[in-house]
Amino acid sequence: MSASATLVSFPAGELTGRGVVTHVHPDPSGAVVVTDATPFHPVDHTWPDQPGDSGTIRSADGSSVAVAEAVMAAVSEDGSFAVGSEIPVKRGAEGWTWLVGHRLESAAAPDWLAPGASVELRTDADRRAGLSRGHTACHLASLALDAALADLWRKPVAVDPLGNPDFEGRANQSSRIHADGSVDEYRLGKSLRKAGFDSESFAATLAERVERINARLAEWVASGASSRVDADGPTIVDRRHWRCVLPEGEVGFLCGGTHVRSLAEFSSIRASLDLSDPQLLVMTTTAVAAG
Repeated sequence: MSASATLVSFPAGELTGRGVVTHVHPDPSGAVVVTDATPFHPVDHTWPDQPGDSGTIRSADGSSVAVAEAVMAAVSEDGSFAVGSEIPVKRGAEGWTWLVGHRLESAAAPDWLAPGASVELRTDADRRAGLSRGHTACHLASLALDAALADLWRKPVAVDPLGNPDFEGRANQSSRIHADGSVDEYRLGKSLRKAGFDSESFAATLAERVERINARLAEWVASGASSRVDADGPTIVDRRHWRCVLPEGEVGFLCGGTHVRSLAEFSSIRASLDLSDPQLLVMTTTAVAAG
């Protein structure tokens, strides 16, 4: 990957940083400004579970502009610039450089925000904290869900980081993270039943499963376990893993988002399950920040 891919500091939890503007792309929905380095976490265009950071870009003389949301961007060898869902290739494709764009609230950037300008970038700390709690809570709830459903599998299947049958990996079709929570949808169709999952027993014992999930989440929150993001490298396209040292052992899996540094940042995490459509399970996770 080209060295000009955007350098990112959000995996380490950074909220501020400095960068040099490399691209300014006018757009009716908000101009997109790219810098060589940024603390902003962008929404992923291929799996948009966590929204991008918002914040400000400030010049040396004190001028500033609001960033509505950080987004993924890419530029081809021939200079074609694309943002978000308009990117025509998969991440890491040859001939493309991968970038973090800062979408402004206005269609054009101010004159001082031009290629070559040195700027300060500052994310909205409250928004980042809320989304980080939401993302960590989402992962913990998925692990607790796998554990609560482990006895419903009638055939061997792949396991999750805690060694339980990986219902999350098998059935999850969408995940949306928001401040202090998330909503996940799981397809309970024919393919899952063929894989050995007992959907009928699940439906008959739904309330019991919810109790199991929330009991385990309460244990994990009480442990105050450490949580972190490990990055393979400094750029936006380097792989990142979320890791958490739970009482059962350290867990981890690929994740491009942001996370809390300790489960002591939570007062509680609770999940609810909705199976009003027997083919679709909806898990809503709600976190409460520690006071």
